[in-house]
Amino acid sequence: MSAVTYQSSTERVKVWLDEDGSTLQIQFNNPERHNALSVDMWEAVTPLLHVAETDERIRLVVFSGAGEKAFVSGADITQFEDMRAAKEAVARYELMAEQALMGIYNFSKPTLARIKGYCIGGGVNVAMCCDIRIAADDSVFSIPAARLGLGYRYSALKNLVDLVGPAVAKDLFFTARRINAAEAHDVGLITRICEAGKLDALETEYKKALAENAPITVGAGKAIIAEILKPSPEVDHDHCRQLIKDCFESEDYAEGRRAFMEKRKPVFRGK
Repeated sequence: MSAVTYQSSTERVKVWLDEDGSTLQIQFNNPERHNALSVDMWEAVTPLLHVAETDERIRLVVFSGAGEKAFVSGADITQFEDMRAAKEAVARYELMAEQALMGIYNFSKPTLARIKGYCIGGGVNVAMCCDIRIAADDSVFSIPAARLGLGYRYSALKNLVDLVGPAVAKDLFFTARRINAAEAHDVGLITRICEAGKLDALETEYKKALAENAPITVGAGKAIIAEILKPSPEVDHDHCRQLIKDCFESEDYAEGRRAFMEKRKPVFRGK
């Protein structure tokens, strides 16, 4: 897998591998507009995830925003007249955004949103599609659809309800009010918060853990949690049982047992 390379289709999305090669960084790079999501930015995400899906080196994908002021401040509204003025354009825009967001949500490996500054509208949607959301304590969150007259997709509202519950989801969506990182954490929108200067260290904590832990076990856990979130009749229990069986039959499980008996740190290879 050493021949796998990553190249973004637009300069507004940067991509690189961290030094140890186990973390893929995808950064929204539109700082002049607080990383507002333009069409080309939406389109760049899915191909990168397709490559990472089969790259055995990748244990974690981190999404971030360029600069110090924003993760993502929403959609690039300068494109709304062109992209959303006609019914056909609306349909295309919504399909494109949905594909990118569901690509993040359904990605089989762990994903992390690294949030600093504004996390608004589409930025909240990107963050909610990630498995883990960490934020600097100076971050600000809002879903301003009601102030723009936008319709909101079922998947986005379901993700919001799954995280914060229906009462808080209604509060945030109906009022379009802004909340700080502390409240976002209290209601369950954010996993962990820290001082702005300690965000790098918190991200590194997750990168280190995911690089060291058994990827088959982590992947099985993510897949089973996804089944848990489905309506009861749709849960694939056979698939869940097979995922557990795959863990116990893996070389990583044998390595984990040996390492425990030998009182050393295991080296997991995802096999």
